[in-house]
Amino acid sequence: MKKQQSSFYYKVYDSAETLPDADAVLLKMAKDATANAYAPYSHFHVGAAAQLSNGSFIKGTNQENASYPVGICAERVLLSAVASQHPGVSVETMAISYDNRNGESTQPVAPCGMCRQALVEFESRQQHTIRLILGGMQGKVYVIEQANALLPLSFGGENLK
Repeated sequence: MKKQQSSFYYKVYDSAETLPDADAVLLKMAKDATANAYAPYSHFHVGAAAQLSNGSFIKGTNQENASYPVGICAERVLLSAVASQHPGVSVETMAISYDNRNGESTQPVAPCGMCRQALVEFESRQQHTIRLILGGMQGKVYVIEQANALLPLSFGGENLK
């Protein structure tokens, strides 16, 4: 038997105000996007904003549905919009934030499992890593250099060959 370990490093900033300017702007876009989320059931409004390799910016928000499995997270809304509106253009950095209308929004939010899988697939598809900025409305901010770090031992297209 052989033991192995998987780990990754990420940067922790005390607040959005301590981020580099470009990251602070992108996180603010994600925070602002939370206002457009459709979350009448969970009241957990998520916004995502991305800077693309061509310099464009795009946003996405979570869209809930009374039939819960039909809802879609902000990250996957954003990735779908990039693929359909900017084909062949890669996502450089994605910021994700949330506004929890039932409580506080003071801790960084991380993508759910389905979004982690979608991010890994998108990185593979575009053959380029996606840098993540994770934050709430206030508080600490995490910066992760590549989304695939969040899903070690991921499943991908190569597993289907």
